[in-house]
Amino acid sequence: RNRMMLTKMGAQMLSGLVDNIAIPRQTGGATAYWVAESGAPTESQAAFDQVTMSPKTVGAFTDLSRKLLLQSSIDVEAFVRRDLATVLALAIDLAGINGSGASNQPTGILNTSGIGDVAGGANGLAPTWAHIIELWSDVAVANADFGSTGIITNAKVLGKLMGTLKAAGVAGFVAEAFPDVSGITNIGGLRAGITNQVPSNLTKGTSVGVCSALIQGNWNDIILGQWGSLDLLVDPYTGSSSGTVRVVAMQDVDIAVRHPESFAAMKDALTV
Repeated sequence: RNRMMLTKMGAQMLSGLVDNIAIPRQTGGATAYWVAESGAPTESQAAFDQVTMSPKTVGAFTDLSRKLLLQSSIDVEAFVRRDLATVLALAIDLAGINGSGASNQPTGILNTSGIGDVAGGANGLAPTWAHIIELWSDVAVANADFGSTGIITNAKVLGKLMGTLKAAGVAGFVAEAFPDVSGITNIGGLRAGITNQVPSNLTKGTSVGVCSALIQGNWNDIILGQWGSLDLLVDPYTGSSSGTVRVVAMQDVDIAVRHPESFAAMKDALTV
């Protein structure tokens, strides 16, 4: 299975939610003025808006045959429950990275309007040290390079960067360390989470289905909202005529990017 990475990188979880929610967000600050003696500064105020979240349902189910339940040496039902819970957790993690915002999905970082855009080329380009610098710079220029910062990308990109020199004829690769067992390494000195949840099948120009993504940002600004708990239902009735037992898992969640300026992405990295 792919590694789950959002919470490892610092995404915040809001659990036990009820109804739709709106999270306050500051969009502007007060203004300071220099004044003459006995002068008064001009009135100014901070500005606020809201980040809204509403429950979206992700689910999965599987049917267990009568003979599987009779013959297995393990607790099949418990195994399937754990498997379905993992499948849903992976789906939520993936939605946070690349959710379309359509077809009942949350909107992931890569499809969030307003994040920084680092373009390789008209038809994509192999990632370089210059792209890593630009990813960091886009976030830093927006004063968002604090909190739980770092890069998320996939194994194909890491492999490419481990064989890419920072500059021609100069010793030192863009990435020089394999990830640890949890998927964490560094790229150019930046903390990096490596997971194949990050797509490697994006399209840019004539590079169809072969582009990968890199995302740099402050991961504390990803909000994972959870309504209720994981619902698991064992249904012995739907397939009763054949003796099958259905196990259904469902979870209500939503995902929000609190500040789009906290993220920048390259979506056309070529690794082949």
